[in-house]
Amino acid sequence: MSSSGHSLTQAVPASDPFELLGVKLNPDDTLSRPAFPDMPAMSDPDLPIPILSKDVPVNHSRRTWFRVLLPRDPVRGPPGGKLPLVVFFHGGGFILFSAASAVLESLFEDLVLLLPAVVVSVEYRLAPEHRLPAAYDDALEALEVIRTTKDEWISTYADLSNCYLMGGSSGGNIAYHTGLRVATGGLNDLKPLNIRGLILHQPFFGGMKRTESELRLSHDRMLPAVVTDLMWELALPIGADRDHEYCNPTTDSNPGLAAMEKVRSLGWRVLVAGSSGDPLIDRQVELVKVMEEKGVSVVSHFIDGHCHGAELSNRKVSMILARVIKDFMSVTTMGC
Repeated sequence: MSSSGHSLTQAVPASDPFELLGVKLNPDDTLSRPAFPDMPAMSDPDLPIPILSKDVPVNHSRRTWFRVLLPRDPVRGPPGGKLPLVVFFHGGGFILFSAASAVLESLFEDLVLLLPAVVVSVEYRLAPEHRLPAAYDDALEALEVIRTTKDEWISTYADLSNCYLMGGSSGGNIAYHTGLRVATGGLNDLKPLNIRGLILHQPFFGGMKRTESELRLSHDRMLPAVVTDLMWELALPIGADRDHEYCNPTTDSNPGLAAMEKVRSLGWRVLVAGSSGDPLIDRQVELVKVMEEKGVSVVSHFIDGHCHGAELSNRKVSMILARVIKDFMSVTTMGC
């Protein structure tokens, strides 16, 4: 079931995506990126900060790790219980940002305190130095480390039996594909880790034909068409087109459609959240329809207005998103 729309050659704004992103592609196919500020990990409970954080290595050779974030004054769930675990994958079109990027600070604070939850933000390798499926491989490896770690914060405060995979933008794409891998046996025995569902916020998908929202918002300030084109060009395997399974999850030949049957049988619930000001909204709506056709328990939350990534610059949007996620997780927990 491919997206209806128009050819990629239509309605593309004549702007330089490298200039828009502030990046440069080097002759050796590495990318020079802007120096985005990071948040330092702060684990001292005596500091006047709302949440604590520390970093745990995953794979030294790949330079991957994850950041554990939890309330400074841990709030438990039921008496004697622990907090749900949210494994988070950041956005940035597969080519930008980090698990520790400062732009995520307010969102993490809202997730940790309003849900409340233990959040694990995964540092995965970026493209084009490491094209897809490298990010999916890193995500799966991070889950294995979370499952087996002796880290005191995770063992003391995180309920591994109540885990959700979450991502925004390209992180939503990673959460989706990581979920499909797990569902089809990517980690044959996750115990004691038990995934209850996927939380996909404005997930980053595409296709060879532009949708109506992509055409209407092709000159969008936050995510113009030339930028999404460049991101996919740098992230997909060399030679792959935009109907590749990593990019377009709704083509008839996509193996992910069969994997959705496994997601349904596992009883996972999926939240897809988006907004009409995002050029990708039509992709997200279509994914929900396909999941519904496959019998997946999917909840959609689409609102009017707001651009792609608004939760990272607008605290009100971030708090609303956290409340939507809290409601979703509460229903999922009661249903299990």
